[in-house]
Amino acid sequence: MDEKPDLRAGDRDRDRIAEMLRIALSEGRISVEEMTERLDRVYRARTFPELDAVVDDLPRTHLVTPSGGPDLLRLNSRGFRAIRKTGRWTVPPRLNLDCTWRTAVIDFRQAYCPHPEIAMHVSCHSPFGDIIIRVPVGWQVLSDEMTSGGWIRLLRVHNRPPEPLSPDGVVLRLSGHISGDIWVRYHHDPS
Repeated sequence: MDEKPDLRAGDRDRDRIAEMLRIALSEGRISVEEMTERLDRVYRARTFPELDAVVDDLPRTHLVTPSGGPDLLRLNSRGFRAIRKTGRWTVPPRLNLDCTWRTAVIDFRQAYCPHPEIAMHVSCHSPFGDIIIRVPVGWQVLSDEMTSGGWIRLLRVHNRPPEPLSPDGVVLRLSGHISGDIWVRYHHDPS
């Protein structure tokens, strides 16, 4: 994304960038002295833009999750409890959403997303289990791998981007099975 929110970075975020620097050193992209200087900047950084500035000249293919770090977020509802993932959070490359009787809301508008593509597997076998996905304008939400069934219903993914997609926007790829509806909402401003 062109602009990242001015969110505070945590230790896990700094470790992710430090690992990226270690890979760049092992590939000969930076020298030992340069790595030392950049690591100092990484551990002084307080926000995501400060961290990104340390690695802006390195290939984004080296953006990794530190070993042992989560690359999958599981969101499950049991019984009548609703799922809500909103506010400021860091998006992993994979999400599993398993909902039953209530509406699930997944809001990416204030989330920090370091990945160019996110895979989200959905499992919702109740016609009462709708899913609302809120994304920034410019993201692309693909649902070709979704199936639906039950009660004489066709695939019910409501997804109409308001304007052309951004070439460097995040791709959210949906897969799985639903019996309810998925509503994709695009927003200009997270507030």
